[in-house]
Order: sequence, then C-alpha cells, then structure tokens
Amino acid sequence: MYNLFSEFIDKYGARPSGSKILEDSIDHMVNLTIGSGLNDVTTEEVEVPHWVRDTETLEMLQPRYKKVAIIGLGPSISTPSEGITAELLVVKTFKELDSLNKEDVRGKIILFDEHYTSYGETVIYRVQAASKAAHKGAVASLIRSVTPYSLYTTHTGSQHYDDDVPRIPTAAITVEDSHLLRRLFIRKNKIVLKLKMESTYDTQKSRNTIIDLKGAVDPDKYVIVSGHIDSWDVGQGAMDDGGGMMISWFAPVILNHFQLHPKRTVRAILWTAEEPGLVGAAQYLKRHIKELDKIIFIMESDEGTFEPLGLEVGGSKDAVCIIAEILKLFTPIDNLKVSKNPGSDIILFINEGIPGASLMNKNDKYFRYHHSEADTMDVENIDDVVNCAAFWAAVSYVIADISVDIPRQ
Repeated sequence: MYNLFSEFIDKYGARPSGSKILEDSIDHMVNLTIGSGLNDVTTEEVEVPHWVRDTETLEMLQPRYKKVAIIGLGPSISTPSEGITAELLVVKTFKELDSLNKEDVRGKIILFDEHYTSYGETVIYRVQAASKAAHKGAVASLIRSVTPYSLYTTHTGSQHYDDDVPRIPTAAITVEDSHLLRRLFIRKNKIVLKLKMESTYDTQKSRNTIIDLKGAVDPDKYVIVSGHIDSWDVGQGAMDDGGGMMISWFAPVILNHFQLHPKRTVRAILWTAEEPGLVGAAQYLKRHIKELDKIIFIMESDEGTFEPLGLEVGGSKDAVCIIAEILKLFTPIDNLKVSKNPGSDIILFINEGIPGASLMNKNDKYFRYHHSEADTMDVENIDDVVNCAAFWAAVSYVIADISVDIPRQ
C-alpha cells in the first residue's frame, strides 16, 4: 500500500481543484481500484472552483529594499498590472484594526501579525483578513502564515470575500518576515511595499470517487471512510491529504482482497475540491440528501497519517459509548476524543445528525508543513502510514459488522 501511495504522489504531485492533473489522478485511482479486484467504483460529477496563481511578488521599498516571500490566498483577486505600492500598517488582531479610524487605514496595506495559538483559532485571520481590511479602506491585506513553526516557509489556504466590501488582493508571508515588519513598524519606520499578484479564476468539472464493498446482510446501509484527493498547488499534497485519501481507498480494497464482507457496505469516498471549501462533500450531501438515513457512520482522515492513536468522535452519548467499546479491540490504538467538529468534509454530515469520527494520530508537527512547499513524501513514515491503513480498514470493518446500527442524536 505504501508503494502505491508514494508512486501516486511522485507521479501526480500537487492536485489543485479544477486542474487536469487532479482529473488524471482521479482516473488513476479508479483504474487502481479495478486493477486491485474491486469493480464497484463510480464517479459523480462536481462543479468546482479553478483558481490558478501566476506571478506573485512583494518588495519592501522603504526603509530599505528587500524581497519578501509571498504566497497568495485562494481565490485572491489580482492586483492591477503595475502592482500596488502603498504604506504598510501592522496590527495583531481584528480588534486592534477595529479600534483604528478609517482615515488611518484607507489606502494602506494591512499586515495581520497574528499570534498562532492553534489552527482552529488562528485560521480565522486567513479566512477573514481581506474583508476585514477592505471594510476599513485598505488596498491589500497580508497575514503571517498560519503555522506554529517556520523555516522561512509560506503557507497558503482558502479565504472568503464578504459581499458588502470591495475585494482586495490578499496573501501570506513568512513568520520571519512578519516579525521583521512588526519590529520596523514599532520603531516608527515608514514601511512602503510593492505588491504584484496575478491569477485567473473559473469553474471546471471534477468528480467524487465512490468505492463500495457491498455488505453481506444490509448492503443499503453504509459505513463511509473518506479523504480528499485534491490538494493545494504547492508541495505535493502527500500529507494533506494524499495519505488520508489512500488509507480510505485501501479499506474496502483490502477487505475485498481477504474476502471479508461485513454486514453493511463499506464505502470509500475520495472527495474532490475540499481545499476551496468542502465542495465535493457538499455536492455529495446535496445529491444524496434523501439517503442520509442509510449512512450508519462516517469517517475521515484529513489531519495526517502519522502514528495512529485512536478516533476523534462526534455523535450522541450512545454512539460515543459504542465506539469506545470498539476501540478496546485495538489497544493501544484506543484513544477517544469527543468533539463537535471532528473533521472537515464530514462535519457537513455530522451537522445532519450522522455520527462520525476522524483519525486521531500523532500529528503535533502537522501544521509545520500544512499548505506549503514542505508537504512532500519526506513528511511520511512507512510504518506509520501502514499502521494507519491497517487500523482504518479494521475499525471500519468492525463498525460495519456489529449487530446494531450506531445510534444517532
């Protein structure tokens, strides 16, 4: 399985939403499934965003000249062809920005030198920075890359434009440059930047990939295992989410190989276009809205395939109790964390009352590599990935084969 994983990443690399390379990688997984002996594989068409970055440069012109590393946040608009040259204003928080007069912000570039606490708390600056800055009259926004650690790496990700403010260019810079600009700002230096960003945006057709190992007793009831096949356009998408996609693909395939057919169907879904906003999962939910009662449990791996530790579970108290009992079979991989938000794509289904879980693994360094050029196969460890795959397949089998359905809310 690990060799198939590494071959996939080496062959396709980054697989951004709407790209031909993503569609080629989907074809590859369909063919790999059939070649592995499981023929029940289908795809469902999804219209997805297709944002393509081109030239991106940031230069500090005053108080001295410096080229600043930059990465656009999707789907940022372009600057004018000549770029934007403006004075920089540095703030730490939205609250600090709100305290400023519009006259002090208008026409400036805003840098949010936000302090990283956790991804869940800090990512709001990536998502909302452009709109918050535009509301005050800024001409562009920058954020410190959302990461707890940096070796001069830039980290991209999706951001959202509010409808009631102008759309302005927005990008991330390194932690190191963010700190430098703050120090210069605190010392009352006038900082002038020149920002140039070019990109295109349209929509394209992509596909969710669905692989079924039919249940022996209740084939119309599903235990879903999932991960997303798309990635950002930097790095190779090995960690986010090549590993999670591959171990989810592996679950029905390996069970079929060993002729292990649980009572219910084990369905693997390789989501498309997760990165620009859970697009594939949202389309699946919409298309199958009348069939949600058939989903007994839904699982997702989208935060690394490092040393497996257990499951992060969302659902009723009864659902959590049953999963806790199941995990006793997997000691020492038996940790359980209760969460209202245990995953990215699957949160759409959990919000509909479907119980689910994400893979809990030893991913304390995950956000060092996240959405950056550092997301490569070098992050992955063969033993950890194989152990995650074995755990994922086994736990999905047990949940699909127990005597009772997992209770809902």
